[in-house]
Amino acid sequence: MSQAIQSKQYEKINAFLVFFIICGCQIGVGIHGFQRVIYKDAKQDAWLSVVLSFILAHIVVFVMFKTLEKFDNLDIYGIQREVFGKILGSFLNFVYVIYCTFAFFAVLKNYIEVVNTWVFPYVNPQFIAIAILLLIVYAVTAGFRVVIGISFFSFFFLLWIPPLLIYPLYFTNINYLLPIMEDIIGILKGAYSMSFTIVGFEILNIVYPYIKDKEKKSAEKYAHFGLLFTFFIYIIIMLITLMYFSGPQLERVIWATLTIFNLIEFPFVERIEIITICAWLLIILPNLCLYLWAAYRGVSSVYNLEIKRFTWIFISIIFIITFFIKTRTQINTMNNYFGKIAFIVVFIYPFILFIFASIKKRRKKGTGDTS
Repeated sequence: MSQAIQSKQYEKINAFLVFFIICGCQIGVGIHGFQRVIYKDAKQDAWLSVVLSFILAHIVVFVMFKTLEKFDNLDIYGIQREVFGKILGSFLNFVYVIYCTFAFFAVLKNYIEVVNTWVFPYVNPQFIAIAILLLIVYAVTAGFRVVIGISFFSFFFLLWIPPLLIYPLYFTNINYLLPIMEDIIGILKGAYSMSFTIVGFEILNIVYPYIKDKEKKSAEKYAHFGLLFTFFIYIIIMLITLMYFSGPQLERVIWATLTIFNLIEFPFVERIEIITICAWLLIILPNLCLYLWAAYRGVSSVYNLEIKRFTWIFISIIFIITFFIKTRTQINTMNNYFGKIAFIVVFIYPFILFIFASIKKRRKKGTGDTS
């Protein structure tokens, strides 16, 4: 049975918005402290791990589009049922919904921890969770185009990051970057550890059917531009961090980016990092909204469920789970597990799906089946 998405014209989005979707999904809570995790593996070559991880991301996006172009109006849920059959395809769809739910929770919980640690240490984390979840309900139930609009506007909250990092340059030491390429295996491990930080672009598998003028392939171009922009942000932060902290210092700092922001002072603002963390909610909002919407697309492909009803059920489940993950150790363990799962789902599975999709299309062409 065809799983093609017959989206209405008002739901369609212009291809250039893919750029903002990528930026909105890739820059989230991971940017607060990804440097320490990468440094443990790659040491002073951690910036090379960032470069390598984004090269792989560009390759994966290329493969994703090649797979999506074979099916035109199918998202990944429809493609999996088409390629693997109803039973196995439905199981893989269920796994993908669980992945989106896991990603949603990981972003939410990490942000709540940052808020509790830096801004409101005595506020109950469940209260913060309720406030954020209600905001997400308001956004997602307004419709798909509103979610994309949030991605568009959140991009402009990213533009202050590079100028703000000029001041810490006065306290850096470029010698901390030497020697270069001392441990190739460590660089590869560091690139693997970047999985948690740079995932998000896999949301292309869900939004592709809603893009206008797909035959012009401009969406792929904007997706790669989005990856380049996020690479620019991450590489600048990583280089400044490596040149600012010594090795032993960086291994002990959990949120290196926020610590660097703590250096910056203005006559009218004493702690700039507090404003940064509060404003960061608008930056992670596209992450949360798009992952929730992606989970909804998977469930709605099987059950005829309204978005409002699904959203309330979804956030209720998420809120209950927040009671079980509390300590820093538990959050670290969760992040490690999510990083491993994300690497498989985002960086390995697209190649497997592409191979099976190509075989499926070749067989259909050989039998003359054009359905």
